[in-house]
Amino acid sequence: MDINAWFADMVRFLDKYSVLFIGGVKNTLILSIIAGVLSVLVGSGLCFLRMSRVPPLRWFANIWIEFVRGTPVLVQIMMVYYGLPLLGIQLPVPTILGKAGERAAYGILALTINSGGYICEIIRSGIQSVDPGQMEAARSIGFGPVRSMLMIVMPQAVKNILPNFGNEFANLIKASSQVMVIGVAELMFTYNTISGTSGRAFLPLVVIALLYFTMTFIVGLGVRALESHFKKSDR
Repeated sequence: MDINAWFADMVRFLDKYSVLFIGGVKNTLILSIIAGVLSVLVGSGLCFLRMSRVPPLRWFANIWIEFVRGTPVLVQIMMVYYGLPLLGIQLPVPTILGKAGERAAYGILALTINSGGYICEIIRSGIQSVDPGQMEAARSIGFGPVRSMLMIVMPQAVKNILPNFGNEFANLIKASSQVMVIGVAELMFTYNTISGTSGRAFLPLVVIALLYFTMTFIVGLGVRALESHFKKSDR
């Protein structure tokens, strides 16, 4: 097949299945953004538990983090999907998640549990990278511990951990492909549909790989832009 025929074939293929690809990208982004926001909240809470002086709270955070690190995200997704109904737990389903909202909610929860553990460690390393003298200086001028942390330490920590945050969100986008096992129509689920319908295995993979690359590349550009902004504000 010459290049012109290949290009024409690619155009026809994309035109025929563009709606499915766009739907897969949309669902992937919805899953990743919701799980990303929740992961920051969960990771922040875990971080303060991890740094707590109360041993049971530290143990809880440590167990969470070690479980996330020591088991595949695919296993975590299936444990949440099959385990919670056995415990009689039904998750609320936002309308934004569409017809397969219940399955998507389980996928978001599993991704949040996974990413929250990693974000906890990212935030903790950022806090520990700030000179302890900053906290002491804030306390010396009358700030309480919580106010010192939120107003003095955390703004400096955010600058230090921003690249790691970007990497984790890019990893979350890629990890969202695992929720296909519970029937959520994200990009890899779309691949199964298209490859089964078209009888072509490789071409849909090429398109999906390019779509994942585009999403993660844009995340990287955004993180680098924020880093440049912070460097200018420092100067």
